[in-house]
Amino acid sequence: MVEKNNTFKVSRDKGLVSRMYFTWFLLGLLYAFFGLILNAFGVQISFIVVIVLGMGIFQYYMSDKMILWSTKAKVISREQDPQLFEIVERLAKRANIPSPKIAVMESSVPNAFATGRNPKNSLVAVTTGIRERLSSSELEAVLAHELGHVINGDMKVLAIANFFVTFTSFLMQMFFWNMLFGGMYGGNRRQNGGYIIVIYFITMLVYFIGQLLVLALTRYREYGADRTGSFLSGKPDELASALEKISGTISKIPTQDLRTVKTASAFMIIPALSGDDVAKLLSTHPPVQDRVRKLRKMRQEMNNIFSDS
Repeated sequence: MVEKNNTFKVSRDKGLVSRMYFTWFLLGLLYAFFGLILNAFGVQISFIVVIVLGMGIFQYYMSDKMILWSTKAKVISREQDPQLFEIVERLAKRANIPSPKIAVMESSVPNAFATGRNPKNSLVAVTTGIRERLSSSELEAVLAHELGHVINGDMKVLAIANFFVTFTSFLMQMFFWNMLFGGMYGGNRRQNGGYIIVIYFITMLVYFIGQLLVLALTRYREYGADRTGSFLSGKPDELASALEKISGTISKIPTQDLRTVKTASAFMIIPALSGDDVAKLLSTHPPVQDRVRKLRKMRQEMNNIFSDS
């Protein structure tokens, strides 16, 4: 943690920041090129844009309520868990942001997540399993990581990125049904069918590449939250230890229990997924061993910053 005049500051990882900006550049380039292709084929996409934009805005503003509903997490009061409130409020004060709402999810799966479109409308949730398995210091490091997502505006960043992927997904469905039912605008099936097939496969390719870029972006955001959280709490070693505990425990949790938190896996500090799922979706989060390695190195970097300040 770096504090000067009670202002929280994080030393930026220039390599990580450059990779995130480069990923954004590639995502923008991909969809700019895709837009030119759609225009060349005379595809009218305004209706799809309106639908996807409407869905995105709804999800953006209702994200906290939707995830509470899907996970059955309950917002709690200070009287129900004063220790948890004390940790979150202390971290929020240090970061100079409003203290988020706090929710608890009845689950043996040790995990935590944060959501909300901005610091004023944020929510941090923990499972009962993580309260039982982590020390107070490790729990603080995990909560700092989750607040790191709020501080870094990750909900806004990923909402924009996912807009492009959702837009492409809608187009794929539209082209698929048009191939089945005679052309993009009705018309002659033999005349229209050929180029619809071509643009359908182009859309599939753009969707696949776009998804890979968004997944890369989510991994970078996890690294960023690890860094922000470590500087906020001053405890990168404890966060590394917590990640190892959570990862080791999740691998032993029955699949039936994992299903109760599966809908929130993308938001959690470590995906609550079974082995088969990890093989398919591991790229949503960086490998735990890589995160732990970076956190161990971060301790020395923080020591150097403290010694210079």
